[in-house]
Amino acid sequence: MPETVTTPPTPTTAPRKTPLAPLAPYRRLLSTPGARAFTLGNLIARLPMGMFSISAVIMIAGSHDSYALAGAVTATGLAATALVAPWTARLTDRHGQARVAVPATLIAALGSLSLLLCVHYDAPVWTLFLSYAATATTPNTGGMSRARWAHLHRDDPATLHTANSFEQAVDELCFMTGPVVAAFLCSTLFPEAGTLTGVVLLVAGILIFAAQRSTEPPIAPRSSTTRSPVRTPGFPALLAVFLATGAVFGAMEVATIAFADAQGHKSAAGAVLALQAAGSCIAGLLYGSLRPAPDDDVPRRLLICLAAMTVLTAGPLLSATTTTSLVTLAASLLLAGAATAPTMVTGMTLVQRLTPQGQLNEGMTLAVTALLGGIATGSATAGWLIDHTTPSTAYVTPVAAAALAFLLAFQRTLTRGIVVEAVK
Repeated sequence: MPETVTTPPTPTTAPRKTPLAPLAPYRRLLSTPGARAFTLGNLIARLPMGMFSISAVIMIAGSHDSYALAGAVTATGLAATALVAPWTARLTDRHGQARVAVPATLIAALGSLSLLLCVHYDAPVWTLFLSYAATATTPNTGGMSRARWAHLHRDDPATLHTANSFEQAVDELCFMTGPVVAAFLCSTLFPEAGTLTGVVLLVAGILIFAAQRSTEPPIAPRSSTTRSPVRTPGFPALLAVFLATGAVFGAMEVATIAFADAQGHKSAAGAVLALQAAGSCIAGLLYGSLRPAPDDDVPRRLLICLAAMTVLTAGPLLSATTTTSLVTLAASLLLAGAATAPTMVTGMTLVQRLTPQGQLNEGMTLAVTALLGGIATGSATAGWLIDHTTPSTAYVTPVAAAALAFLLAFQRTLTRGIVVEAVK
């Protein structure tokens, strides 16, 4: 009887994971028709967002020898933005991104150029406030980009999750590099160079972005019954969470600058804060490669992110109160930044879920406005603590703000409201 020879089965080879595997979702995202063009324009327009404030401070402080005046002018601009931005976004939803963003940008550009000329020619102080307040019409470029992604991938939660993570990483990249570029230009060329470059980039970027009409969200019909996203159940409480989260960012920045100054390394404060943004940028990209949470599980994920933020923001407080090492503080800020992007991505996902389709620009701008209000509040609170106690003590503020954000999100009104709307 002949011996039967059996051929062993060919082993199946599991797909090999390459080091670039986490970037695969982003390659697919940017392969969306028209995505690269509007992303390029938006990136160019968004970079100045991290340049204008520090450029204005350098210009005004150098000309008038007063950081107090410089801070008051930029604070006025921030307050004006908080009032004007939601109206600009509402007009964008009603008339389209291209029709509103371009003229709004030109008005803001004229405001920046007016500030530049007023500082250069030593105009009366009141003109500085008026000029910088005019920049409040700057459109929310990040919100417009997120609105496009939400329109293009409204039926694909996984890709939309990746898009939100990508946008948050871009935010961190711009706010990480913008101040460095502005400081370099103002110090090596002339004090007005940062503002002038920012204006050119903003206008050029918006023109490129607005020209991409194929990806622009359609204008949704509105009626007399159309109401503001603020009246959506759960939305006001979510804005309160963004307000408290913004206070984390504002307080951390002021406390870090003061701590570095107290150690005689004020010039290194920007690099230290850049590490925090870098930690957030990396975490955002990694977070975007993960599977998105189901609709009814997004609020729980937000709670987890806020809890992580509360724990990680305690790191800088511990470092500052137990050591005078700026290197140790920088390491703790890098870790603290890792919680920023996942929190913001999840929060923006909830904003998109709660906001009616035709009001996405307004909904996301309201969230950004709440963040700006929180940044101003956190900065002022940390500044008061620095003046009356020590820079190390000021790190209590971001920890308390993160804990408050967690408690607000934990409230039954927010949780139930978001769950009900998300499941619909």
